[in-house]
Amino acid sequence: MSEDFRGEYYQKVDSKARVSIPAAFRRVLDAGDPPSADYPRTRIVIVYGGKSRQFVECYTVRDADLLAARVRKLPIGSKQREIAERDLITRSLTVEIDENGRIVLPQKVRDKIAFDDGGETAFAGALDRFKIWKRETYDFVNGNLDDEEDELPEGVDVLSLLSGVDQGE
Repeated sequence: MSEDFRGEYYQKVDSKARVSIPAAFRRVLDAGDPPSADYPRTRIVIVYGGKSRQFVECYTVRDADLLAARVRKLPIGSKQREIAERDLITRSLTVEIDENGRIVLPQKVRDKIAFDDGGETAFAGALDRFKIWKRETYDFVNGNLDDEEDELPEGVDVLSLLSGVDQGE
């Protein structure tokens, strides 16, 4: 099992739409896509589907393959499979990371996160994937997330949400 994506990082985007992948995330991506003769550079799979999402999700090649395997298990012709194929497979791109640890944000990705020229992105770790947001959107949405803690009874710690979840490896 590979390392998880953890943490949040703000990264500037240059005039050519290039952005540096945080070093901690690059290590996880490298482990999920070892170099080969066909692909000497690490690749990243960016999923930009999902109408209500304000971010894109990024996977290692290995984890994108696991996601695709889950989609394959849905019945052919079912509405669930059609939606999953469209939003998780068709609306995705595979991008190589350059020798400086950067990717070019494809136009479809920039459109999805409403990213204009210049500015910053937010990279947010989410275990087996990470999300790329426009920084202003990320700050706005996540500035309000702590309000969700109010849904827990007073004095109850967030770790209590994990009680009853198998701790197997």
